[in-house]
Amino acid sequence: MRLPVIAPEEMDERQREIGARIAGRRGAVRGPYRVWLRSPELCELVEALGAYCRFESSLPLRLRELSLLMAARHRDAQYSWNAHVDKAVESGIPRAAVEAIAARREPEFGSAADAAFYRFCHELLEDRFVTEDTFRAALEHFGPRGLVDAVGALGNFTMLGMLLNAFEVDLQPDRTPPFPDVRGYGRVEPGRENPAESATEDDAGDAPQYRPDET
Repeated sequence: MRLPVIAPEEMDERQREIGARIAGRRGAVRGPYRVWLRSPELCELVEALGAYCRFESSLPLRLRELSLLMAARHRDAQYSWNAHVDKAVESGIPRAAVEAIAARREPEFGSAADAAFYRFCHELLEDRFVTEDTFRAALEHFGPRGLVDAVGALGNFTMLGMLLNAFEVDLQPDRTPPFPDVRGYGRVEPGRENPAESATEDDAGDAPQYRPDET
């Protein structure tokens, strides 16, 4: 991780207060919250939003988890993907669909509602806009509150991915890299293991260039 973890004796009163609250809700102060605590007031707000999106949203659990995975893949956030991929499958998202999302292929779902939710989120993340047909289909299944909660979840989990990648929060050592085009904290040509190799070849014009808007 690019920033050292704040030792308990180095925390100010506000950081200790918020850290204790997070540990009480989530079991410990882990991963991204070790970074968020650097800005305790923001940390408090982020934790509250994240708790709503994960535990209190009007969306069914499986779609809360799906929205997290979609935002994680959009931002190449391996930490959050690793932390939630099993939860998504256990909550009802087909493993084949999860694997397709990781590989940037079109997933298949067992229900029209899940397919409509995926299409709504996918268009919003990848195209920045949602077509009328897609919006109406999602609205029919989830209503206005569900779509507002979906947008909030995508925004929250996208912000999470940005933090994880910017500060290079330590990845889980027991996990295989989930994305074929990412190793560590760098983009690679699928099939290669070393980001530096791809960067060298990209500079020489021998491999496709990755642009920031492709994340």
